[in-house]
Amino acid sequence: MIVTSTKPARDTVLYDGQCGFCRRRVGNLQACDLRHELDFVSLHDPRVALEFPELPRDRLLEEMVVIDTAGRARGGASAVRYLSRRLPLMWPLALLLHIPGSLPVWAWLYRLVARNRMRLGAGCREGACRV
Repeated sequence: MIVTSTKPARDTVLYDGQCGFCRRRVGNLQACDLRHELDFVSLHDPRVALEFPELPRDRLLEEMVVIDTAGRARGGASAVRYLSRRLPLMWPLALLLHIPGSLPVWAWLYRLVARNRMRLGAGCREGACRV
């Protein structure tokens, strides 16, 4: 986990806004955010490099990252796990994601999906979805 110098006012989800697969998954997360407590920002937004310089662009292209209001950045399966506790509609998923000792399995599965996201969802522009 990286601690950023910026502490956003709301938990912030950084994702690849040029990737159709990623945009659809973030759309699912937005639908689960009934109280509109999260900010969703494409990693391609110029604000990301300015506000979160500690987060390498390569990492942001590999996995979704959530920065909480304390500036802690979680990526990949850890980010999904964190969101499963924050979003009430995801609480049933939280039961699975928080089985003791299961995070390495979820991290492996997340990386597998991330590496194959071009095949899993059309709509990736050239140069994006290069994981």
